[in-house]
Amino acid sequence: MSAGAHRAAGRLPISAATGERWEPLRAADDPGGPDSVASMSAAAGRGSGGDTGRGWLRNAIGALAVLAMAAAVVSWDAQYVLVHAVKRVPVIAALEAGIPDAGALIFATLGIALALHGRRALRPRALNVACVAISLAMNALAAGRGWRDLAIWVMPAAVYALASDTLIGVVRARALARMDAGGQVLAGEDATPLAVAGAVLLWVLRLAMAPASTLGGFRRWVIEECPVAPGRKATPPPGTPLALLPPAGQPGRRRDGGPGKQDQLIALAGQRHDLRRMPLDRLARIAAAIGAEVNLHPGTARRVLRAHVRALQDANPE
Repeated sequence: MSAGAHRAAGRLPISAATGERWEPLRAADDPGGPDSVASMSAAAGRGSGGDTGRGWLRNAIGALAVLAMAAAVVSWDAQYVLVHAVKRVPVIAALEAGIPDAGALIFATLGIALALHGRRALRPRALNVACVAISLAMNALAAGRGWRDLAIWVMPAAVYALASDTLIGVVRARALARMDAGGQVLAGEDATPLAVAGAVLLWVLRLAMAPASTLGGFRRWVIEECPVAPGRKATPPPGTPLALLPPAGQPGRRRDGGPGKQDQLIALAGQRHDLRRMPLDRLARIAAAIGAEVNLHPGTARRVLRAHVRALQDANPE
């Protein structure tokens, strides 16, 4: 019987090997052929995109390894000359000249290992940069006079530092994306080293332009944040408001006196969580989630909720 006869009879040909009806491009548990084909195509697209990203990341790690070896060879030469001029023992000078670059490679590897689990890896990244800074200083001391010689000796280690720290950040971003897609609980996004450095730079700039008010604010911050005894902070004076809700007619409330976005944020957070016992490191994720519900900027949500929780916990120490 021809294939047209089979279709006319409403039947499909039977496989001689398995004895089952042949259903082209159709999943066993999905009777909708076109939908099944679409879902299979989407899954294939997602898989190819993930494989492509994984391949690029693998290539970047391999390139970083080559860059690290090249920078280590260049730096070792300058460091050997510098150490040998002091210790006069070739073997000792050769071993000591390789210590900064070996330490940088070790800490970069540890940073990648932590980043694969979504951790910020602040300590390994800082120690990696510290080892590179030692190598940069030794290269600068061994360089000749003039900017050209200095750039030639310093450039390799500086490029390695930038590449390694950037790679750790990319690995962590990929790990966080995979954890988020899998529904795992992610740690709150605190300040990054670059953000901390920028904040310190801005504070120094403000100190130079307005020293009196800057030092006054720094004094208040130290008094409010530092404990008066181990594990105990100063109790705010009586009558300190706990809710930190702005009165009607001010930013945070609507013109009709109804609750504004900040009011809704604090109210929802208080309904869903025990804010008096809430660890501060969990506030970033909570503020981001509730802030999205009330259409409040994540940065503003974190700042408002953090201030509210601190006031609650300071007024009710346990």
